[in-house]
Amino acid sequence: MTSPDSPPLVSPSPCPAPPPSLPSSPAPSSPAPSSSSIPAPPSLPPTGEVMVLALGRKKQRVLIALSILPNLFLAFLLSSDPLITLSPPHHCRLPGPSPSPEALNASLPWEKGARPGETGSPSQCKQYANGSQSAVVDCESGWDYNVTEGLKNNIVTEWDLVCGQYWLVPVEEVCFILGVLTGCLSLGYTADRLGRSKTLLISLTLSVVFGVLVCVSPYPSIFIVMRFCLAAASAGVYLTLYIARLELCEPSLRLVATMLAGFMTVAGELLLLAVALGCQSWRGLLGAGAAPLTLFLSYGVPGVFPESPRWLLLSERSADMNAFSERRNSNRDLRDDESFTELDSDPVPSSRPHLSFPELLHSKNIWKNICVLGFTSFISHGISHCYSSFRGDVRGTAPSFYWTYLLSVSAGGGAWVLLWATVDRCGRRGILLLFMTTTGLASLILLGLMEYLSETAITVFSVLGLFSSQATASLCILFTAEIMPTIIRGTGVGVVLALGCVGRLSSPIMDLRNHYGYFLHHVIYSSLALLAVLSILLLPESKRKPLPQTLGDGEQYRRPPLGRRRRDNVPLLATPNPET
Repeated sequence: MTSPDSPPLVSPSPCPAPPPSLPSSPAPSSPAPSSSSIPAPPSLPPTGEVMVLALGRKKQRVLIALSILPNLFLAFLLSSDPLITLSPPHHCRLPGPSPSPEALNASLPWEKGARPGETGSPSQCKQYANGSQSAVVDCESGWDYNVTEGLKNNIVTEWDLVCGQYWLVPVEEVCFILGVLTGCLSLGYTADRLGRSKTLLISLTLSVVFGVLVCVSPYPSIFIVMRFCLAAASAGVYLTLYIARLELCEPSLRLVATMLAGFMTVAGELLLLAVALGCQSWRGLLGAGAAPLTLFLSYGVPGVFPESPRWLLLSERSADMNAFSERRNSNRDLRDDESFTELDSDPVPSSRPHLSFPELLHSKNIWKNICVLGFTSFISHGISHCYSSFRGDVRGTAPSFYWTYLLSVSAGGGAWVLLWATVDRCGRRGILLLFMTTTGLASLILLGLMEYLSETAITVFSVLGLFSSQATASLCILFTAEIMPTIIRGTGVGVVLALGCVGRLSSPIMDLRNHYGYFLHHVIYSSLALLAVLSILLLPESKRKPLPQTLGDGEQYRRPPLGRRRRDNVPLLATPNPET
């Protein structure tokens, strides 16, 4: 009988016995290795880039195309304000058929030009009482409009929003911009909490509903409220598609996909003008933008437009952690180990990514990047209006509406072409710095030398400033989406877009004040533009870098050293990425 410590008996074999230091057979808890029982090496958790590539090239490009197509019709809802609020030349309605110019001069008082050297014109808001030129009264029978540009029937001509009621037009413009601001903040946060796909479906549904309500609005007050809600919903669609598109791309495709979406928006703005010339009604124009969005409600069908894989990666991690917590709690009565008592306060299982608000508050680097890019977006959006209206504000010779509209749209398209050609070669930070510097210099030249510049020079510098400011605004959004971690990407991009809306508010406010104080307004923006140039130096570089996932990843996304050159293919983080 053998002792427990002796090796087990084996059958005779020509092979020599193993040395005493080596076990002749494996322990019972460790079975003998075989080709079928060798354990696989531990697998690393998937990264965001791996999740995207797992979709397959074909499906990835189909989803990117689906995220680009709605921009064509979103332009109808987000860029139609200049058309539906354009105030055409008008005068008091006189009895009888269309009066001749001589009859107008005899029935309407003459008003002097607002600027020195300008010739006067018949009054647009006053008329002589009872045909005598002794008393002047307000228009008694309404107004006649001489529509030569834009829509024949917009909210100004339909509801007579001129003279004493003109203040409703800037109010509508302010409410529309505030609606975009509200949608960017609220629906950007919703996209981070509920997911990109659910938020997109909610925003699309609201856009269709409020688009119909806007088209049937009977009064200006109802129109303004419905327009506010439509702007918020449309901004949510645009923002959600933007971040979902970016998260579907690997680093080499991000700029191309964003550029194609920008071109689709430019095509929508050009198509908007063509539809306006065809339908000549503001209700038909807005309906042409809201009706096609019903087709994109099919994105809510399972499998058509799935959830962003990067957001799902965060959700799955949170769900796995919560599932572990649930299993631990179910077996708690079988354990007496006190080392688990600190886990008693685990959260309820949830499919939402876990966001630590204390950690977010202490993420100084993320807040710094948001503040710099938000400030730059504020300046670029606010100063664009100064360039587009510089000639009319300074020289009193405002160009036609078609020229201003087409110039602005063409500048946006040209900005995307230049961004596509330079940003991946020279870096996001360098090109943003170049465009912001050009914006400030063009503004200073126009302000300092306007008495010595010819009309051609004013046009050239205005176009240059408009072009560079639009390029800066577009690059700010792309830059923000690339350096914000996935867990707060919707919120971060929404904040930067909202600050851009704050800059846009200066345009209707200046219209409400009849452009008084324009020079000081432009000087302030020019000075802030130079300050923005210095703050851009604090930003990191994001070209060809993987998107950060967690707050920790985003916090380590810092400005590269000034004294050392770094290659473009350096990994995103200075320390190993936890998810890899």
